[in-house]
Amino acid sequence: MTRRHQQIAETLRQAVTAGTHPVGSALPSEAELAAAHGVSRGTVRQALAALQAEGLIGSRQGARHLVLSTAPSQSFTELRSFAQWARAGGRTPGGLVLETARGTADGEEAALLQVLPGAAVLRVLRRRTLDGEPVLLERTVYAHWVADAVEALPADCESVTQALLDSPGLVCAHGEHHIDAVAAGTVDARELRVRRGSPLLRVRRTTTTADGRPVETSDDRYRPGAVVFTVRNSAQANPLARTPAG
Repeated sequence: MTRRHQQIAETLRQAVTAGTHPVGSALPSEAELAAAHGVSRGTVRQALAALQAEGLIGSRQGARHLVLSTAPSQSFTELRSFAQWARAGGRTPGGLVLETARGTADGEEAALLQVLPGAAVLRVLRRRTLDGEPVLLERTVYAHWVADAVEALPADCESVTQALLDSPGLVCAHGEHHIDAVAAGTVDARELRVRRGSPLLRVRRTTTTADGRPVETSDDRYRPGAVVFTVRNSAQANPLARTPAG
């Protein structure tokens, strides 16, 4: 059963994404929202926290929440799985394995997974959804030492990261991300329901354990408008590095 703060968050989310509250505008105050929905301010704060986790709104001390974006965002300041990020924002994540195959690592994959070229790997093509809508196509290559555990998971496993944590207790502790744009190919277009050649946001990521052992490397392609990635930096700390395309 959907809880009240989740219902309020969804109502506000729809208003933001529909443009009822444009980027830069202020949402009604907590007191106004509480009165409008017949709930306590604490319940309203829970709803607002969900939208803030998605990057849709921001806040300042003593000021109303401002609309920052009309698409959910994910910060690079912490490592979260797709499902963990979606749940934190009050969304329903889904996943379905479309293809799986054992194979051998090519030169680039071997370098990223820190194995010899030709080493055994598991390749998985997985479609991810938000609230039932396809938003992401993952092409993941898993190191041989974790392949059996991944292959044993159900095809509709919501969170591989959580499943591997539950058993065999594998913690994905670090991630490196490279962001660029690519044109949708035939498979991308079919699974993400876009036209072939449409621009897709691509995130190439490699995940490792706490001691630096690579678990997976992946080519993740997001449907346009599905998600915004956010980097918050300062003069003292900057998690984002610029490198030439190539």
